[in-house]
Amino acid sequence: MKKKMLVAILLMGLLNACGNNSASIVGVWVEPVPNMENQMQGIKIEEGGVASSVNMSTLVYESWKQEGDKLFVTGKSIGNRQTIEFSDTMEIKKLTADSLVLNNRGMEIHYVKQK
Repeated sequence: MKKKMLVAILLMGLLNACGNNSASIVGVWVEPVPNMENQMQGIKIEEGGVASSVNMSTLVYESWKQEGDKLFVTGKSIGNRQTIEFSDTMEIKKLTADSLVLNNRGMEIHYVKQK
């Protein structure tokens, strides 16, 4: 009986470890700038809900929050003599230690984690 109980506990631990995505969304996530593949742009996601833009002066990220497979970001869009506050909700399609794929209203964004 003790062996069966031990095996059951070990199996539950293995299943839990396999299903648990331990990758953190915290970090600097970048993608090539369209038509300028030698330049990178993206988002810096910090502990405490702070976000900032990487190489994007007209899209200023300010904060973030993750709930399950949803990423919520807020900030300001700056251009044409006006500043517009925004809030986006994106689906996290993939998150690994070095890859983040977001679905933003049907458009997939493929980021890599900057080292």
